[in-house]
Amino acid sequence: MKRIFVFFITCLMIVSMSLTGCGKSDTAKVDSNNGSTESKVTNDPNVKVLNLWSFTDEVPKMLNKYKELHPDFPYEIKTTIIATTDGAYQPALDQALAAGGDKAPDIYCAESAFVLKYTQGDASKYAAAYKDLGIDVDKLLKEADIAQYTVDIGTNPDGKLVGLGYQATGGAFIYRRSIAKDVWGTDDPAVIKDKIGPGWDKFFAAAADLKAKGYAIVSGDGDIWHAVENSSPKGWIVDNKLYIDPLREQFLDLSKKLKDNGYHNDTQDWTDAWYADMKDAGKQKVFGFFGPAWLINYVMAGNSGGKKVGEGTYGDWAVCEPTVGFFWGGTWVLANKDTKIPAAVGDIIKWITLDSSDTGLQYFWANGTLNGPGGTKDTVASNTVMKKSDGKLDFLGGQNMFDVFVPATKYATGKNKTQYDETINTYWRDQVRQYTAGQKSREQAIKDFKQQVADNLDISVD
Repeated sequence: MKRIFVFFITCLMIVSMSLTGCGKSDTAKVDSNNGSTESKVTNDPNVKVLNLWSFTDEVPKMLNKYKELHPDFPYEIKTTIIATTDGAYQPALDQALAAGGDKAPDIYCAESAFVLKYTQGDASKYAAAYKDLGIDVDKLLKEADIAQYTVDIGTNPDGKLVGLGYQATGGAFIYRRSIAKDVWGTDDPAVIKDKIGPGWDKFFAAAADLKAKGYAIVSGDGDIWHAVENSSPKGWIVDNKLYIDPLREQFLDLSKKLKDNGYHNDTQDWTDAWYADMKDAGKQKVFGFFGPAWLINYVMAGNSGGKKVGEGTYGDWAVCEPTVGFFWGGTWVLANKDTKIPAAVGDIIKWITLDSSDTGLQYFWANGTLNGPGGTKDTVASNTVMKKSDGKLDFLGGQNMFDVFVPATKYATGKNKTQYDETINTYWRDQVRQYTAGQKSREQAIKDFKQQVADNLDISVD
């Protein structure tokens, strides 16, 4: 799930919903040995309930469409939703998986901040391989042209695919057309991408051009952090030890340069000041933000000061290739290896994550038609789907966002993630802010960061 939905859910919810239907085949054929043999995946005929766990109502609502398309679906779907607020979701999910039984999740969701725990880390032992659910993984991955970074993240230590998303969260640079025209005489994405990159030297040259005209290039240093974090070759943990990738360490210098030169409004993401900069309510007008399509749809549009072109900043935006390739956020869908209804679970997961037809979840999601026409268009994991879909947005002045976001997924990497990212990132960014504010030296910030990791996580820092 997109990380943004954390702030949409303000309290812990445990919701049980019953979605009923009738009839569906309980067997599926699976190629379990690279095409050499054929086995059956069979549901337990005594099981009548499918348990779904999530941290928002997004995936549960998708099953309304699945039921519409499969009116003979024979299971009652019981959904448990627990917000990630205050870290409540993971402990509850872990307990349910460990306890097993008829109340254990058959399908469960994990977001990018902690997904590796469930695909490759401490809780990966509970996840079923997609192939064991009757899914022809190799064929469907190729047909759907799934973004590789999502596959890498969803592959367990044994090399088996256990999780995929429905959303593509490759990042772009989202910028103001009017400001681009004022500074460079054009708002053409093909030109602007060469102004802000590739590379941070070009980005800061653009920042100087913008500053000369009275504009900030970004709102705060958090706007570049996800691009820095998710473009680094290595993650925070290498050989069971804390590792500070040189590109991540460089964030200290990039952040300080932004602050010292007044290139941003010194806001912190997910605060009122950050949202204000999306509608020109900050101390300087802000040129752009780094982010995926969900940042446009679920954050910027609602904070632009308008609902149609000409109101606030709505319609005055465009997207181009980013300074560096990155991704940010996403939800992975997993299955319990002990599910008693593997065929039914496999069919749902296939429909959500690998079906690139016009009746697959991702086609509806990309075109904004999941709940009827006129819905929110979003980027999806399947490049095949995006290439045949309409990604034009009024918010982007009519630009087809898929023209930028399809190649953006190619630049993203999923090989620099660890199961501790959420915690370690918090420590790191806090130390960087203290350094750029002049509260401590660069060396002290790094030292204190290492100490925080050593004190709170079972990770060697030497």
